Amino acid sequence: MLAGMALLLAVLSAVWMLQGLGDGNRSFILGLRATKLASLITVATAIGVATILFQTVAANRVLTPSIMGFDALYVLLQSGLVATLGGAGFSALPPQAKFLSEIALMAALAALLFGTLLLRGARDVPRMILTGVILGVLFRSLSWFLARILDPNEFAVVQSVSFASFARVDTTLLPWAVAITSAAALTAWRLSTRLDVLALGRDPAVSLGLRHPRMVLGVLALVAVLVSVSTALVGPVAFFGLIVAGMAHGLLRSARHAALLPAAGLSAAILLVGGQWLFERLLGQAATLSVVVEFAGGLFFLYLLLKGRIR
Repeated sequence: MLAGMALLLAVLSAVWMLQGLGDGNRSFILGLRATKLASLITVATAIGVATILFQTVAANRVLTPSIMGFDALYVLLQSGLVATLGGAGFSALPPQAKFLSEIALMAALAALLFGTLLLRGARDVPRMILTGVILGVLFRSLSWFLARILDPNEFAVVQSVSFASFARVDTTLLPWAVAITSAAALTAWRLSTRLDVLALGRDPAVSLGLRHPRMVLGVLALVAVLVSVSTALVGPVAFFGLIVAGMAHGLLRSARHAALLPAAGLSAAILLVGGQWLFERLLGQAATLSVVVEFAGGLFFLYLLLKGRIR
C-alpha cells in the first residue's frame, strides 16, 4: 500500500512538473514548479505526521492539533504584529526571522502548557485538550478585538495571512521548513515502536516499561514543532489533518506507527499535489483548495461523530 501511494505521488508530481511547459523558458518554469511542489510535500508531511502523533497521545481519532488553538494563536500573533508595527512595518519584517520566531513562540507556549499539565501524570491529557479549546477561544476573541481597532488597510493585511493558502508559500522559508520537518518526522518514525506501546494506554504502557509522561511530553513537542511549521508556511488549517489521518487508518487497517506515519504524509501529499494541480491547471483557479479541504474535513468530522468513531 505504501509503495502504491508513493508511486501515485510520483505520477502526480511528474504531471505537475511537465504539463503545459510550452516553448518558453523551461528551466525557469521547472524551477518554480519544483519549489512549489517541495512546499506542498513539506506542508503535507508536517500536517499528516502531527495529526497521527496527536491522535495517539489523545487516544481519540476525532481530535486534531488545531483543537489546541495553534491556528488561533497564529492569527493572534499576526494581528498583534500588525497592530504594533503597522502594515508597512509588518511587511518589512525579515521573512526568515519572522518564520523562526513564530515557530519558537508557538512551540514554547505548547511546551509550557504540556509541561504544566502532563508532568502531573497522563490523566491530565483530557484537561490539556480542554485547556487548548479554551485557549483557542481566548486567542480568537483577542484577535477579533484587535481587528476592531485596526484601520481598514491594516485589517486587510491581517486578513491576507489569516486564511490558509497553499498557493502562497514564501520560497525563502522553504529550506528551513524542509530541514525542521524532515528532522521531526524522522524522529517520530524512529519512535514508532514506542508509539505503538503508547497507543495501548497509560497502564499497559507503564507495565511494559515505557516512561509514559516523558514520552507523551516528547511526542507533543514534536506535534508543536510540526504544526508550527505548517501554520507559519500556509496559515491555519483545521480539518485537513483529520482527513489524511482517516485515510491512513482506512487504507492500512493497521495500528503500527511505522506504517501509519508515512501513510499519513503520503496521503496528505497526494491530496495537496493532486488538488492544487486540479484547481490550477484544469479549473483555472476557479476555486480555492483550502476552502474545499475545510469543507470536506468538516463533513468528515461530522461523519465520525455520527458513526461514533472517536477512538
